[in-house]
Amino acid sequence: MPDLLESIEDGVAVLTLNRPEALNALSMDIRHGLLNAMERYADDSAVRCIVITGAGRAFSSGGDVKGMGDRAAQGYETRARGLQFSATIPMAIRKHPKVIIGMVNGVAAGAGMSLSMACDLRIAGKSARFTTAFLKIGLSGDWGGTWTLTRLVGTAKARELFLMPDMISADEALKLGIVNRVAEDADLRAATMEVARRIAEMPPVAVAAVKRNLFAAETENFATVLDVEAYNQARCSQTEDHAEAVAAFKEKRKAVFKGR
Repeated sequence: MPDLLESIEDGVAVLTLNRPEALNALSMDIRHGLLNAMERYADDSAVRCIVITGAGRAFSSGGDVKGMGDRAAQGYETRARGLQFSATIPMAIRKHPKVIIGMVNGVAAGAGMSLSMACDLRIAGKSARFTTAFLKIGLSGDWGGTWTLTRLVGTAKARELFLMPDMISADEALKLGIVNRVAEDADLRAATMEVARRIAEMPPVAVAAVKRNLFAAETENFATVLDVEAYNQARCSQTEDHAEAVAAFKEKRKAVFKGR
């Protein structure tokens, strides 16, 4: 079986990390598979939303600890290049034109937690658990976790969660703002797909523009964000989907968006 499974349902692509025996530790096949899938789906009009989840009882335990000894023997430059390659995955998620939802079905640890936090939204099962984990194995963290966690929970709590990497529950993650919703384990897929389908029905050009606005809001100053918003708003105002929305409003019917 491949390390990454793909399926498409009602405009929603589901990417399933498929190493349940290793708690979906992030193999190179998973990393290449995620990048490849996201590149393909970026221009695929049949896909309007993407869900990332894990097989079995984990979302992802992060890096494969069993193989870390071999990687540690690599030279500093080689190791840094490998880490920089992995870093392209959270960046690709943040800059992707489609909304990406993390369906956290179990433990999300280390880079697995960072992967989930790179997603636009996170919906967790009741039994999901989160931990930064890195310090427990003598590492400092990667996959953008310090950046995303700081923005989700604030500087003080992010420092606490990295410096005292305890396991936190799904309910606590919800209170902290790490996840958007918590569902009963048996209802997790249905709850996630309901959100994904709702987003998939939105106008794709405008959705991509909203993502660009939000990314700019996290990385740029106010003046730059105003310019980005103006450009994106002007672009969206010229789309067929905007015209359709205006017509649907006047005719008191539901708009049907085609991504044009």
